[in-house]
Amino acid sequence: MPALPLIIDTDTGSDDAVALLLAAASGLGDIRAVTTVAGNVPVEAGTRNALISLQTAGRTDVPVHPGCQRPMTRVLSSAQHVHGQDGMGDIDLPDPVAAPQDTHAVEVLLSLPRRYPGELTLVTLAPLTNIAAALLSDPLLLTRFRHVYCMAGAADLAGNISPTAEFNVWADPEAARIVTQAATPDKVTWIGWDVSRKDAVMSPADQRRLEQIGTPMADFAHRINRTLDEWARDVTGLAGYDLPDPVAMAVALDPGLITEREQAHVDIAVGDQTRGQMIIDRRKAAPAPNLTLVRRVNEAGFKKLLFDTLANPVPSPA
Repeated sequence: MPALPLIIDTDTGSDDAVALLLAAASGLGDIRAVTTVAGNVPVEAGTRNALISLQTAGRTDVPVHPGCQRPMTRVLSSAQHVHGQDGMGDIDLPDPVAAPQDTHAVEVLLSLPRRYPGELTLVTLAPLTNIAAALLSDPLLLTRFRHVYCMAGAADLAGNISPTAEFNVWADPEAARIVTQAATPDKVTWIGWDVSRKDAVMSPADQRRLEQIGTPMADFAHRINRTLDEWARDVTGLAGYDLPDPVAMAVALDPGLITEREQAHVDIAVGDQTRGQMIIDRRKAAPAPNLTLVRRVNEAGFKKLLFDTLANPVPSPA
């Protein structure tokens, strides 16, 4: 199968970085552009981290475009307490050799799918600010992609930033709401934190395996998730740290990994008490579905893709 042409929108923290490695080095993805947005870290740091991640995968040729510096109507609330102040475990990574592009992320999100209608797959790993901003200019934007996969939400209403909300949606719920209002289930698939919590947890044994692979990409992936591991142990109670962005990327690259999904009508709460919560209407009288929700993936298949990719030597730049 030819590699999947991709645009990736990211707020590059440590798990986003691993997702970028999957897209860049698995042989399944053909990254045409990376767009960045404020979320896990400020957009400047996320842009730097994206460039470092792509360089680690041998892809300094991929253009990286900085985007929105804050949510649509709110102040930025980052996840630096999870991923480190630099978003990458605070391990003093050297500056990347490549520089970001001048073209704004929203302009790229508007122009590329018009240039290649129905060809590109969009994968979002971040708050949906860039996507919502583009939708305000082009309400048909989502229809111009082959498909849109979003690491967003928690379909079981068990949150990681609040009792019921997942960080990407909580960080900019107004943007997420704009996306759901423009979405259709044949075009837009959400992979939530519930999937990561169940099927993408890196157990201590998985972490030892990752550490022992010994390649530059595996060493990078292990080291940058140090603070994420500490946070997961102290806050989520999982048996290891989980990888929401890599499992979302894996689903985009290989939808055959999905073992359970549903279509439903989803709205997003924007009030303070339930900020970012998914409002999922499963009644018979519910409005027509607007999203496909992935509920479970093949954990063994996901981890095989992850470990096989990270075991590759760093490829030569395209």
